[in-house]
Amino acid sequence: MFSDVEAKMKKKNKLLFSRDSHCLQELIELIQQQNHRTLVMWALDGAVQPLHTFEKAYPNERRPRICLETCEEWARGRVKMPAARKAILNSHAVAKEVEDLQYGLLCQAIGHAGATVHVETHALGLPIYELTSLVHQYGKDQYQKPVRERIQQYYERLQYWQKTTVTLDVNWAGFLLDDTKPNKEKRRNESR
Repeated sequence: MFSDVEAKMKKKNKLLFSRDSHCLQELIELIQQQNHRTLVMWALDGAVQPLHTFEKAYPNERRPRICLETCEEWARGRVKMPAARKAILNSHAVAKEVEDLQYGLLCQAIGHAGATVHVETHALGLPIYELTSLVHQYGKDQYQKPVRERIQQYYERLQYWQKTTVTLDVNWAGFLLDDTKPNKEKRRNESR
């Protein structure tokens, strides 16, 4: 299940997971079945855990939290793309500024979760970066169980949002209301 991840560790790759990772294939299949709003809810919800982990280590660094809050407002049509884009880029900037790779990867995961409001293909950035952070946290001999558990959480939360998003009584930005557009993650996979 993790042979590709371990091969990337041996090569000392920065990212240990990708769209081709064996362990993510079921999750990717489920992602490809979702409408954009469902993926937005899933990604923003999923980024809360890495945000809390990051804030425990860096309690005075607010940019990742501002990213999530601004992107939630963007999804609701309360802010425009330039403000959200700035917040996303600021979260990514924190990743370059912190000294510990594990926490920088969490900022990248948060930034990608927020960018899911823009396009569905960013949704996978959440697990790709967060799971890589977990490997760094637990080490090469102990990462498999927590990574497996987190992947299961992603899957279960996506199933939850698949059922729940349609019943939410929230205002959405107009661009998120068009369900006739194909899922870009699915389209990307089909073109490969």
